[in-house]
Order: sequence, then structure tokens, then C-alpha cells
Amino acid sequence: MSRSRTERLVNLVICLLSTRRFLTAAQIAATVPGYEHDLDDAREHEAFQRKFERDKAELRELGVPLETGTASAFDTEPGYRIARREYALPDIPLQPDEAAAVGIAARLWQHAGLAAAASSGLAKLRAAGVDVDPQATLGLEPMVTVDPAFAPLTAAARDRREVRFDYRVPDRDAPARRRLQPWGVVCWRGRWYVVGHDLDRDATRCFRLSRVVGVVRAAGEPNAYQPPTDVDLISHVARWSGPIERPGRATVLVTPGRAAGLRRWAVEVTAGPEADRVVLPYGDACWLAGHLVGYGPDVRVIDPPEVREAVIQRLKEIAAGHDALAVLP
Repeated sequence: MSRSRTERLVNLVICLLSTRRFLTAAQIAATVPGYEHDLDDAREHEAFQRKFERDKAELRELGVPLETGTASAFDTEPGYRIARREYALPDIPLQPDEAAAVGIAARLWQHAGLAAAASSGLAKLRAAGVDVDPQATLGLEPMVTVDPAFAPLTAAARDRREVRFDYRVPDRDAPARRRLQPWGVVCWRGRWYVVGHDLDRDATRCFRLSRVVGVVRAAGEPNAYQPPTDVDLISHVARWSGPIERPGRATVLVTPGRAAGLRRWAVEVTAGPEADRVVLPYGDACWLAGHLVGYGPDVRVIDPPEVREAVIQRLKEIAAGHDALAVLP
């Protein structure tokens, strides 16, 4: 099954699960990405009908309980919905490490290209007057961000396309241009890296995404190369990055009894009447800022200025993301 069809089926399931009403084919076509077409064009409408029939059959073969019916006796066109009770999974007990892995996957879902399309489709449903169950979409598009280079590099690795980007290293003032055939993007010690074949050096290289400057541009045609099958991306990054150096020290104020994770990591904790003073070792201000904002108002940075500025910038990015969602129809 192609990736575009998989995304369309996922968005169709989300759409039909998000309302108890029967949705007509016309409503689905106007809502679900991948079904867009000109209703006045007979050929396009016929192509949509064939596609929709194939997708319905596919869902039923996958065991999705797709129902057909009408919302009232006055409706002349049948609609579709998913029987929730038959589709819902039983309770699945998870161990703490399993639950953590699921949580990480959920936070990264927004960058897989599905959540944004699904959110857009649900917004269209609401605008059309269709009641949408908010419980069905909890956690659909969490506001957790990764480096801007994450999406284009993962897309290029998936499509086997060469990329070009500017990359800065600590010992040079200006970034340098890189040409890479990306094999994959991995996370190592809290940072994201892309691994691939560096065309200028004719060797395997990895690059930290936080050091990519500007826009990542794809070049050439898809499927232009074949990554090796015997390369462990994580192991390569581990060998290349070496031990994490943490020469810096950040001082933060922590609410008493909160942020246990920071306290375990700290090199010094001084109790206070209203807040505890905690000293944290760090090597990258941006990475530390991303970690600190997860504790919300329980943590306030005192020093150094680079960490304070990084935290402020991360909070501005999160606020801007929420503002963008607030203007959806």
C-alpha cells in the first residue's frame, strides 16, 4: 500500500470516529485529505467514487466496522460511520518503560504528516456543523517540537532524495554547505542526528540537526540511491559524538517537592523557604531549555543568560504554535 493511500485511510478512520453522525460521501470528500476533487467534473467525481469504494473495502478487510445508514428519515443519500463499541480495543496494560515509549511516539506523531491533516479535516467538520467528539482526538497534535530540519530530512530519507543544507560547527564562524544522501534520522542522548553518505567527502557522516542553518532543500529525483542494509545508525552516531561534555552550570529555582528528575540530575541542591536552588550541568543550552520547559512554572532559570534566553525562545515557539491553532475555523 502506498504512503499516500495509508495516510488517506488513517485520516478517513479519524474522521469517521470523531462523530456519531453518518457522514455522506460528499462530506467525506470535502473533509478528508486525498479525496479533493471538482464536483462539477464528471471524470474527477467518478475517480473519487472508485477510490472511495476501494478504501471502504480495504477498511472492512482490515476489520474496521464501517456502518452505512442515514441520520434521519428525510435523508436521501446514505452516510458512513464507524461503530465505536465494535472498534474499540480492550484495556492494554503497559509497563512504565512501554508507556514511556508510547508517549514519545505520540509526541513525534505531529511530524509524520498525519496529525496536521487530521486536525484540518476535523476543523472542516466543525465548520460544516458536524458535531465532533473531543474525546476522540485527545493528543492528536501535541505541541512538542523538534528541530526545523527534522521534517525535510526524514522525508528525504524516506524518498531516497539527496539534500543540501548549511551546517555550522563550533570552531568555525560561518556555516558550510553540505550535500548528503540521508539514510535516516535518529535520536541519541537527547539530540537528533541525520546519518547518510556525504557526497563531497565520499564517506559516511552524521550531522546534528540543531546545527543545520536555514532551509533543507531536496535535490534530484526520488529513489536516487539505496542505503546500506548493514549500518546501525545509532551506533554510528554514538561513535561519532563521543561522550557528552557538560562544562556549563545552570542555576534554576525549583518549587519544593517538584521536578524530581532535575534533582536527581543536579550537582547541587540548596533548600529554600519558597524555592530550592538547583545547579545543573549542561553542554548545550538549547537542549537544556527544551528539557526545562517541560516542567512549566515549577522551574525558573536564574543563570546563565544563554539558558534563560533559550528557554524564553522555546516558550515563544510553543505560544506561536498554539496561536496558529487558535485561528483555525
